[in-house]
Amino acid sequence: MNQMNRRQFLRVTSAAIAGSSIALLGFTPATALAEVRQYKLARSTETRNTCPYCSVGCGILMYGLGDGAKNAKATIIHIEGDADHPVNRGTLCPKGASLVDFIHSENRLMAPEYRAPGATEWSKISWDDALTRIAKLMKADRDANFIEKSADGKTVNRWTSTGMLCASAATNEVGYLTHKTMRSLGMLAFDNQARV
Repeated sequence: MNQMNRRQFLRVTSAAIAGSSIALLGFTPATALAEVRQYKLARSTETRNTCPYCSVGCGILMYGLGDGAKNAKATIIHIEGDADHPVNRGTLCPKGASLVDFIHSENRLMAPEYRAPGATEWSKISWDDALTRIAKLMKADRDANFIEKSADGKTVNRWTSTGMLCASAATNEVGYLTHKTMRSLGMLAFDNQARV
């Protein structure tokens, strides 16, 4: 029996691979037309934002098509991590990476909803109505439960029946203003989402 050395084996296999590749391509291929594909984000508008999911506050870049023209409806077509953001440096977790699905979900609420006491159905209300209702309920609760003086007569100015949980994805400036606003109302139960 004839033994094949390594060099002969490589020659036979490379000839077989070359022959099969030529056979698959055809002996006389037609002229190939080369075309550069257009970059999918070339006509889009880039918007920087913060991921809404958790308290980490990762930066995202949202790309939208539609410039607000008469018959054009703007839509988000792509979301990716912001490489210039100091928190995530361009990376996103699986939830953040799937934000496009969240935005285009049929189940996403687009307006505030209100369910009256005893009702079984939710009804849509405007943002102005929702914020006005929240402000009225906060004022009524503060007026009813505000503690001006302690039992021994010291001025304390406390509002202990309502609390606030702030978003940690906000900037330091927004956190400072929120803290000053809530403390000026006398609110004691005040925390940040980053600690939860």
